[in-house]
Amino acid sequence: MNFDRIFAWPLTSLEVFMNLALPSQYQFLPRFFRLATIAVLSNMMVPLAGLVDTAFLGHLEDIDYLAGVILGSILFDYLYRVLKFLRTSTTALTAQAVGEEDQAEVWVAGLRSALVALLLGLGILALQYPLQKFGFALLTGAPGVEQSGMDYFYGRIWGAPAVLLNFVILGWLLGQERNGLVLLISLVANFSNVGLDYLMINRWGWASAGAGWATASSQYLALALGLISIVVLAQGEKEKGEFKAAIAKLSDWGALRATIALKGNILIRFVILITTYSLFTNISSSFGTEVLAQNGLLLQIALLSQFTIQGVGMTSQTLTGNFKSKGEYQLLLPVLLTAIVTTLLMALGFAAVAIAFPETLFGLLTNHAEINDSVRQYTIWLIPLLESTALAFMLEAYFIGLKASQPLRNGVLFAFFGIYLPCLGLAIWQQSNNLLWFSLVSYMLGLVVYLGWQLLTRFSPQTLALESKQPS
Repeated sequence: MNFDRIFAWPLTSLEVFMNLALPSQYQFLPRFFRLATIAVLSNMMVPLAGLVDTAFLGHLEDIDYLAGVILGSILFDYLYRVLKFLRTSTTALTAQAVGEEDQAEVWVAGLRSALVALLLGLGILALQYPLQKFGFALLTGAPGVEQSGMDYFYGRIWGAPAVLLNFVILGWLLGQERNGLVLLISLVANFSNVGLDYLMINRWGWASAGAGWATASSQYLALALGLISIVVLAQGEKEKGEFKAAIAKLSDWGALRATIALKGNILIRFVILITTYSLFTNISSSFGTEVLAQNGLLLQIALLSQFTIQGVGMTSQTLTGNFKSKGEYQLLLPVLLTAIVTTLLMALGFAAVAIAFPETLFGLLTNHAEINDSVRQYTIWLIPLLESTALAFMLEAYFIGLKASQPLRNGVLFAFFGIYLPCLGLAIWQQSNNLLWFSLVSYMLGLVVYLGWQLLTRFSPQTLALESKQPS
């Protein structure tokens, strides 16, 4: 069964008409929006499930359960969102292999990443006790909040191998534009998470521990479906031959070093990004449980926006890598501009809803009146945060698609050490939540400035096209 065709069919009827009406450099738009729609829908499942976790816990009588999961999630931001480089790098490598029509290399991209993911996942399980001790020694919270966070940690940590392997599978499928399968796997993972949340939190009374176990269990269900999908794709004599050729290529140490360099720089990007948000959350906790809860609710909206625009970013990254490998450099800038305009509008929509309807939106997440009343004064920060994040993420997608990860690494280091930390120090000194939000916005703006400068001076499509014509 062709799931890509089933999920994409409502958009295919528009493609013929649009191809007749569009100028040549924008003929990719039907393909872009078809892929982006599926990627956005699949990517939104992750924060939507997180919002459901928050809603279940936010309506329990004791607010410590909600605050504890917000605090405990900091560790998983490091363990999972940091290691999301596995998906991003796998997508970039797979997309370029597809553009070069090298099916064996497509399999190599997935197999190398899967091996790394499995080893990392098992390592996390083996080190879960010291990770928990070290992590909660750094975090700040009331005793009841910290205990709830630890209960959540010890449930969710068992999903580590499945989470990391799912990153690789989804990245591999996205690089081949098999977005229907990506959406199906995401739907299974996240709807099962919602059902298990209800069962473990509401019916069994496991509170924060139930939220952790529900998330871990849903990831194994998604992994089972992903592995079944890969087995189906590998059927046929030609695919079996390409798979065997890929196994032989795994011993190419030169290619492996290049892959590790790409993954390493993208890893640094994720580490810095999550450190930025983790410091923000931890300092929010030092301002008090109420500030932690209200900032955590606003970050749920920010994360929903970010995951949504990352769906567009993954599409931009895939097409950038594909066009570059085919030498179609004239299409790179139109892809980037399309992604930027699309995500700026999407981010503005998320911020506008939160600002216009705060009682309705945050009332769905918690019934604690003191939190709902105080959170409204900070919703305005969503506009600069979400807009600057959209710009930064689309520029990052452009560089990842080119497999130019060094500017990405340098950009996040500049934004973090040169701009974010000084602003964060000022927020701590003044004990100001508004300055805390300003520091988060400043990080994104610093990244936009650096990557924009790199794009104009060294990595413009014209420069890349000239370099490709020079003899090696």
